[in-house]
This record gives sequence, C-alpha cells and structure tokens, in this order.
Amino acid sequence: MADTDNADQLLRRWRLVLGRYAKPLETGDWSQDDGRMDASLDYLYGREYERKGMLRAGGGAGGGGSLDPSQLRAIDWLQQARKLFPQEVYERVQGHAIERYELSGLLRDPAVLASLEPNQALAKALIGMRGRLSANMHDAVRAIIQRVVEEATERLRKDFVNAIVGRRNRFRRTQVKSAQNFDWRATIAANLKHYDQASGRLVIARPYFNARVKRSLPWDVILCVDQSGSMMDSVIYAAVVAGILSSLPGVNVRLVVFDTSVVDLSHLASDPVEVLLTVQLGGGTNIGRAVQYCEQLVSNPQRTVLALISDFEEGAPPGPLLACLKRLAESRVTLLGLAALDERAQPVYDQGMAQRLANQGMHVAALTPQHFAQWLAEVMA
Repeated sequence: MADTDNADQLLRRWRLVLGRYAKPLETGDWSQDDGRMDASLDYLYGREYERKGMLRAGGGAGGGGSLDPSQLRAIDWLQQARKLFPQEVYERVQGHAIERYELSGLLRDPAVLASLEPNQALAKALIGMRGRLSANMHDAVRAIIQRVVEEATERLRKDFVNAIVGRRNRFRRTQVKSAQNFDWRATIAANLKHYDQASGRLVIARPYFNARVKRSLPWDVILCVDQSGSMMDSVIYAAVVAGILSSLPGVNVRLVVFDTSVVDLSHLASDPVEVLLTVQLGGGTNIGRAVQYCEQLVSNPQRTVLALISDFEEGAPPGPLLACLKRLAESRVTLLGLAALDERAQPVYDQGMAQRLANQGMHVAALTPQHFAQWLAEVMA
C-alpha cells in the first residue's frame, strides 16, 4: 500500500512539473488543490510554450479550479501562489516571475511590493527598474533594499570582524568562547588525562580559546566595482562589504564604481542602501580608466589594498590598464582581482584578461564574501 501511495505522489508531482500538456490523471488522483496549483504554475511557466509559438490549451487537466490567464492579474496570481505553495517554493516562483518572465506589474504597486518576500532576486529587479518606477514607489523600494542589505550584513559581518579586526594569538588565552577562537590542539593536549578508555572518548573538562590581537596600523582598502549589467550580484555584495569595512577600526574605505565612466561613492561607503539606490547599472566597461582613477587615491602604497571586482571584460584597449597595474604593483600596492563576489562563487569572467592581469602582479580569484574576508585578513596581516 505504501509503495502505491509513493507511486501516486510521484506521478502527481511529475504531472505538476510537466503542465497541462501532460497526460491527464484519473479524477481520484487529482484534487481541487492540485488543479489550483497546476493552473497557478501554468500562469507563469506556460509562457515558455508561448515563447515557442504554442497556444495554451483551454481548461485544466484533472478537473481542478481554473486561474485563466486572461482573467487573472499578476498581483492576484501572486496572492494565490502564496497560499498554495510552501514558503521556499513560493520564493522561488516569485523570483522566476520577476527575473525570467518580467512580470513588472508586481513592482508597480507599493502595497504589493511591501507584501513580497525581500530577497536578492527582488532587490536586483528593483535596482534594475529603479529609473522606471513611479515616485510613490521610492519608500517601498528603499524598505525592500534595506531589509536585503540588513540580512546580508548580519550574515557576513562576523566573518569580516573576526578576520580583519584581529588575528588569533596562540600564545595568549581568552575568556571569550567562540568557535572562531577555539584552540583544538591545546584543548586535546590539556585534556588527554581525561580520556575514558571504556567509552573510547576524550572528556573535555576544560576547553581552550585563543585571544585576538588588535590591529593598530590603518589600512586603506579601495573597492573598484564594475557596475555593468552583468555584475549586479557583485555590486550588491560590494556595497554590503564596503559598509562592513567602513565600520571597522583601522580600515579606511574608498568605494569606486564604473562602467565607461567612473563615480567615486566613498562618501556613501558606510551606507550600502544609499549606494545601491545611486548606482546606474548597465553600459560598457572601461576598467583601465577606473584603475587609473584609483591610482590617484593611493597615499601609502605598502598599506593599500586595491580590490578590482569585475568580469574583466575590458571594452577599451587593455594597454592603459596593464601599464597602470604594473605601476601599482611596483609601488607595492596589494592588488586583488575578484572575478565574482556572489555568495555562490560562480565564476563568469574573461579568463584571458584575468591571466594578463595576474601577469602584472594582481592576485585573481573567484570568491564568496566570506572567503574574501579571509583573503583580506591574510594580505593585511
């Protein structure tokens, strides 16, 4: 009986995946809620058939309720989807509606916008559409971006604080007990006498934790961020990272964004929300011009980190860029090239240009924000 139930569930799920063009199920295997879910998914994903020149078939397969696309507005559909699907599924469907199918009607009503789940996909859509939104949407847009930034900051801040504010001192102990400070070698050595042979376990009577050494000499960190259309994820994380670094002692942050023009947003570095409401995503790419501008900001080369965040798709002749990097490297500026600042660290970049940058002394990698924190700590040690 259990095997039959599992088979029925599997068949039902495949029917929902394949849509109305799949073979209809028997009436007993298809509930009214299934029909509603099927129609809701078809409202969104049926657009794939339309893109291929196919007309939608009429009526739902399985006898469930109908959400006829001609009678359903995007906003009504969204409210239906929220009720029909688990939270995780709903958030994914919402993201597809905005990113893949451009249901911009979801983003033109402040009340509807306030009801959406704040996430990075929604923030990206709002930043991309910002210039086309009405004035009464400004506060709702800011509130969404604020929540996304706060969530990202909360997730990343600890990594940057632990990595950059101080390095572990293995010769001094502390009462601050955290996983980052745990000294497993000293703990095992000190507690070997408590080894229980009967259970084969080491009983930890007293754990040991390393203290951290406060850094005193300041560092200058220049974040040079490509704001061309393909770099939207990186721009969001760069803004958050700039905000976190700006709050740390001993770190001076300069934030520069560029496409074919260069804009210095250092005065906003401590406010990532304002940065994201200011950037103008799109346009071409002139990395050389941006790096030349950053070169003018260097006052103490040996204590300066220049982090270039880009896909390295240079639209201008590369000569000026390579010559500038060579000068910076020779002056002992630490050069970091981040091919992606996406938390998934999916590298999409010009590998040939990345190699040419590396040949001029730039360290190039594709890193999550957490790994970027560790990388900064290593070069600033």
